[in-house]
Amino acid sequence: MSSEKPVQGASAGSRVPDFFIVGQSKSGTTALYEILARHPQIYMSRLKEPVFMASDLHAGLWATVRTRPRTLEQYLALFADAQPKQCAGEASSVYLWSCEAAANIAELAPNARIVAILREPASFLRSLHLQMLQNHVETEKDFARAIALEPEREQGRRLPRGCPWPQALLYSQRVRYVEQLRRYEQALGREQMLVLVYDDFRAENEGTVRAVLRFLQLDDRLPIEAVEANPTVLLRSKQLDELIHKASVGRGPAFSAVKAAVKAVTSRELRRRALGMRGRVLYSEPPPADQRLMLELRRRFKPEVIALSEYLDRDLVNLWDYDSID
Repeated sequence: MSSEKPVQGASAGSRVPDFFIVGQSKSGTTALYEILARHPQIYMSRLKEPVFMASDLHAGLWATVRTRPRTLEQYLALFADAQPKQCAGEASSVYLWSCEAAANIAELAPNARIVAILREPASFLRSLHLQMLQNHVETEKDFARAIALEPEREQGRRLPRGCPWPQALLYSQRVRYVEQLRRYEQALGREQMLVLVYDDFRAENEGTVRAVLRFLQLDDRLPIEAVEANPTVLLRSKQLDELIHKASVGRGPAFSAVKAAVKAVTSRELRRRALGMRGRVLYSEPPPADQRLMLELRRRFKPEVIALSEYLDRDLVNLWDYDSID
């Protein structure tokens, strides 16, 4: 990470975001992003997850997606097409986890509004583990084993070969909700934050979105279409997925020639169907969670849930059924 802050040097008159959806991962942020992108008063960055403000996580994030903006100029270009009367925003689910994103956002856009969505810790981490498998960051398919490996992985041991983002495998570090929210409170103020609960978003999608629109001081009377985006899935075949992944990110003249030939003899519709078939072959509904492990995680994170309940002045202990856990 550079010692220079990533938001230094913004040119006068550059359009900066008015709001940020900061996370959590696997908690409805993609669905919220897609719904808000359809609102005529909102301009969402065409690139979801630009992640530029998470300067402490850049190494891993840039390694996993090479097309993400590397400079402030590239980042601000994502909002250049926003109309003057539109509210510009972006959604990067790692911003809540990042230790530096809140301060970077405050420096670039001190009046920005922050939207966070929080999920019950055990179910969140299980979904996150499945996502890391899908993203070719994790190779350990057993969730319990992946959690148990955290201490060694934090020391740089027992990491998957060629892992592009070792930080992402320290799952439990994501469950520091109050600490994460306080960073934004200190940087921007509580009045510029809207903290949502995933259960509410799932149960009352439309009502939650309208609450976000009111928070952004926008028209909340337009029709809203519910979206099921980025569902949690199980990777069926790691070997097949790796083969397809390597083919999809291949480089060099030979690969380019093969890719061009395939494109020349197949229609766009056929290629679209092939991508859909890939999803059906590689992924399936995840099996039921290991209840013993989930109970162990819930015991571990109960103090965090209690602290979050007090911070938000909402009884999440009861909502997430932690009141029956010793």
